[in-house]
Amino acid sequence: MELKLNRPICFFDLETTGIDVSKDRIVEISIFKVFPNGTTESKTWLVNPTIPIPAQASAVHGITNEKIANEPTFNELASQVHNMIKDSDLGGFNSDRFDIPLLAEELLRAGLDFDMKNRVSVDVQTIFHKKEERTLSAAYKFYCNGSLENAHSAEADTMATYEVLKAQLDRYDDLQNDTKWLSEFTTRKKSVDFAGFIALNNEGKEIFTFGKNKGQLVEEVLEKEPGYYGWIQGADFPLYTKKVLTSIKLRKLNTKG
Repeated sequence: MELKLNRPICFFDLETTGIDVSKDRIVEISIFKVFPNGTTESKTWLVNPTIPIPAQASAVHGITNEKIANEPTFNELASQVHNMIKDSDLGGFNSDRFDIPLLAEELLRAGLDFDMKNRVSVDVQTIFHKKEERTLSAAYKFYCNGSLENAHSAEADTMATYEVLKAQLDRYDDLQNDTKWLSEFTTRKKSVDFAGFIALNNEGKEIFTFGKNKGQLVEEVLEKEPGYYGWIQGADFPLYTKKVLTSIKLRKLNTKG
């Protein structure tokens, strides 16, 4: 089935030096642009990240420091990337959580503005997770290799959940066998910035999700503690987080005016 488009959409993927959105860098970017009339355009660049590629990252994507030594930096490629995506929606696999936030950081670092106000994104991984069965019975079959008898009885479901968690801890070495850690790992907040430092509360208002002002309204914190804004701007926060915070600050000032 062909996509029905009102505007172009750019599917893209990044290979990177790691998974820290604010600190890691792109080593390869591939963009596949689909136009409403069905024509396509594609481009792939190797990128010199200007920082060493860790061995564990090279083991995943096969791109070594030697391979990109003579390739252009993202700063040198930023205009081409920006021009290709500026009129388009975005698509990817886990792109909402990783690729788009990291691409935003690279573009902002290169001095090119980026936001999602006038575009939408389609994360194919989310469709996969929502459409394929994610029931307790399916989890029990996958992790415990068993059939859940009496599904939807409270006792059976309770015991199955316990067994699934133990099996998950056995299967995934990066899961910590610690309740507090697991709680944080499984908590999903509706973030305003990509990194999740600013989220929406139940009333749809921006709150901080970290530090001494955790849970407090961003506008109220900025008003009663003006220096907090300056601290965040000068600290090692993602550029997009700083951009979002600035927009909230300006919105408040304009409201006052």
